[in-house]
Amino acid sequence: MGDAEEEKNPALAADGGREKEQEAAAVAVAAEREHDVDDLIREVKVIIDSVSAFGDYRRTQRKESFNLVRRMKLVTPLLEEIQELEGPIPDAAYSRLCALLKAFTAAKKLLRCCHDGSKIYLALEGEAVMVRFHMVYEKLNHALDGMPYEELGISDEVKEQVELMSVQLRRAKRRTDTQDMELAMDLMVVISKRDDRNADGAIIERLAKNLELQTLPDLRAETMAIKKLIKERCGQNGESTQQIIDLLNKFKQTAGIEDTNGLSDVTLPKYLEKCPSLMIPNDFLCPISLEIMMDPVIVATGQTYERRSIQMWLDAGHRTCPKTRQTLSHLSLAPNYALRNLILQWCERNKVELLKREPEQDPDHSERKEEIPSLVGDLSSIHLDAQRRAVKKLRMLSKENPDNRVAIAKHGGIAALVSLLPYPDSKIQEHTVTALLNLSIDEGNKRLIAKEGAIPLIIEILKSGTVEAKENSAAALFSLSMLDENKVTIGSMNGIPPLVDLLQNGTIRGKKDAATALFNLVLNHRNKARAIEAGVVAPLRQVLDDKNLGMVDEALSIFLLLASHPDGRAAIGQLPFIEALVRLIQGGTPKNKECALSVLLELGSHGSSFLLAALQFGVYDHVREVEKSGTNRGQRKAKSLLQLMRKCEHV
Repeated sequence: MGDAEEEKNPALAADGGREKEQEAAAVAVAAEREHDVDDLIREVKVIIDSVSAFGDYRRTQRKESFNLVRRMKLVTPLLEEIQELEGPIPDAAYSRLCALLKAFTAAKKLLRCCHDGSKIYLALEGEAVMVRFHMVYEKLNHALDGMPYEELGISDEVKEQVELMSVQLRRAKRRTDTQDMELAMDLMVVISKRDDRNADGAIIERLAKNLELQTLPDLRAETMAIKKLIKERCGQNGESTQQIIDLLNKFKQTAGIEDTNGLSDVTLPKYLEKCPSLMIPNDFLCPISLEIMMDPVIVATGQTYERRSIQMWLDAGHRTCPKTRQTLSHLSLAPNYALRNLILQWCERNKVELLKREPEQDPDHSERKEEIPSLVGDLSSIHLDAQRRAVKKLRMLSKENPDNRVAIAKHGGIAALVSLLPYPDSKIQEHTVTALLNLSIDEGNKRLIAKEGAIPLIIEILKSGTVEAKENSAAALFSLSMLDENKVTIGSMNGIPPLVDLLQNGTIRGKKDAATALFNLVLNHRNKARAIEAGVVAPLRQVLDDKNLGMVDEALSIFLLLASHPDGRAAIGQLPFIEALVRLIQGGTPKNKECALSVLLELGSHGSSFLLAALQFGVYDHVREVEKSGTNRGQRKAKSLLQLMRKCEHV
């Protein structure tokens, strides 16, 4: 206990409390020393080897995880020099090693989560995960800062290396790049939207690609990770958990996997509700449904699946083994009687009753799919009624499932539909652009649609079509702009001005479609200048001021992208806009505050005049309030902004 603390507690000194405390500390150190120093160092080294073996990490935390592992490895030379010392090490060194072991244990737990945890959870809760990284950094710094290097005789080279690592840890901050912003925007749109049009499918598709949740094995692993997360949460964080489950189901639908295959079932199966701790042998679980197999069958690769699940996989047109990804040499399914008998014996022994499933058939699906070639042919009919009927039917079929979208493209439907875009009949035009929107959810179709010359024709409909046609044209441009080359094409063909017009004059739905498309397009640097030139700032300001639209966060996200461009800063950095940001930081929703702080931080990092203007509007106290009581992300943004403001005041 130090002198300052003695002054605060004079009674301790008066009754010999300090001496007793020192005796207790000595006893504690002696007890701790019962653990051999070599064993302690060996445990730390085992953790380093363990995290080094993790290999890859989830995309959202990949960079931070690799940096943490690299820094952990830098401690190895220090550990080796301590291990080579003769005789006991000082108490201070021993306590630092104990602290280091605790820090490394926390780091391992965090890295394991980033290695095999739910990808959806790690994306949605990215800010909270970042807080955990910062806590680990603090623990590591605490352990290393008090290490008595001189007393231990540690070499200058090793000491400098560890001290450099400590400096890096203190400087470690989250990097927010365009990809992170894109991911955050997509998650925000998907979670907040209540409109289930296929326009949203394009966002789901990009999220699935960015989170690497497109293949059956990836979705299977994610399902297992989410089940584990639900068990760990013990009923807490219900809203967040439901968002994770909903997003998983959307990814599954995008991959063309039916609900009934079990991937969407992330609750405990009925037969485990009474005994949730029962350990089921992995070989008894179907790799697709993750449930006990009742009718196990063997496919050509030798892998075993539940008959119902693998049959649905094959009926969807897949010709590969879901687990190994190998092409199947034949599609025959052989019953696995030996495994079935083992499963039945195990169920009887553990009093587990298997549930009977009723087969679900869609007899109309094959019939509807067979219509596609003739419907595509009718698009070229000389009879207007036949064309109308065909394009309307293809619009419906293209919305239903991925197989139909592939089949329509395979039979030449895209070229035929593109040829109808300039057709003078408004209903045909409306159905055509919507069908192309639905078809564009498939990535291969995006390229085909652009290759057939659809983009300039869609832009024309965006300018002069019916209300619904304009909205779906904007949604189609958003979907097509998922591909970087299409962002460039849409921008160069003057697709941005009519989107700006829709943002200003469209219906609520039209404004939302326009905002989403514009956000996607201005991810491209040249399109930022085009959007500014098209006058995007004024309608964005209107959206920002109209709380009834519920699009404040979307508008701020676009402003954030524009603020990274010199012309953008000049256009948006006017006093009324700065004042609007200050009002949002003061009284907006937690998400509004985060976004507004991000925009002001981006502006302020390029010029002190923006910050000086904000200070005149009284922003300082509001930022301080967010730093104290805001969300985790809001607090970090507020802290960075306060540091920037203090520098600004000293200039």
